[in-house]
Amino acid sequence: MLGRRWLEMTWRDGLFAHWPVDPSTVAAALPDGLSVATHDGDAYLGVVPFVMEDIRPRGVPRGLSFPELNLRTYVEGPNGPGVYFHSLDADDRLGVAVARGLFRLPYYRAETDVRGTAASGGAGQGGVDADARDAVRFASRRVHEGVPHARFDATYAPAGEAFTPDIGSLPAFLLENYRFYTAGESGRLYVGEIEHDPWTLRPAEADIRANTLFAANGFEAPDGDPILHYAEPIAVTADRIRRA
Repeated sequence: MLGRRWLEMTWRDGLFAHWPVDPSTVAAALPDGLSVATHDGDAYLGVVPFVMEDIRPRGVPRGLSFPELNLRTYVEGPNGPGVYFHSLDADDRLGVAVARGLFRLPYYRAETDVRGTAASGGAGQGGVDADARDAVRFASRRVHEGVPHARFDATYAPAGEAFTPDIGSLPAFLLENYRFYTAGESGRLYVGEIEHDPWTLRPAEADIRANTLFAANGFEAPDGDPILHYAEPIAVTADRIRRA
């Protein structure tokens, strides 16, 4: 349970694309105090595009909305299991500044275009039907100064029946995470907590035309196709970060 529900928001139009990788690949990129979390011996790198909607302190009637793209992995830390973000790209100058200042997260300014449906065009992974009612086109280009540039361009859509992840399953390991860690400039480790109902997921299909997030964060692109899940909209609350 959260100590205080400081922020409220809704997450929508989410795709979770995960690639299994050797745990040593992830371990080399983690700050002191965190270790790799695995499922059946595999670590995972996840690329997650979605829209953060109506982000506001609790009690404030209106908030910010912007698209976000993150590269993440899963870790064990002093406060329990959680998510570690290698990078987060967002199309909102104020939102990036607030997240970097208050949450010490590696947010970067990006130019992002999100559309409900779009022509997929070109070769990619999955062959999503761009005319499907629920298809989402998400294109992001990092424009933050002083950091490696990154691009992501994909069309994705749900492609199966809705389900809630079973405890202990791979989807639960990848998505049912309610804690994140981040390291400050001094090397101190911080932890943040979020709260929401269990995810409602669908299998997904995606045409990923560009993805340079791995290279921008010092990783080689993983082999093979990703494991894909489409997430139904969900209401989220978040607390302030604190020392881990």
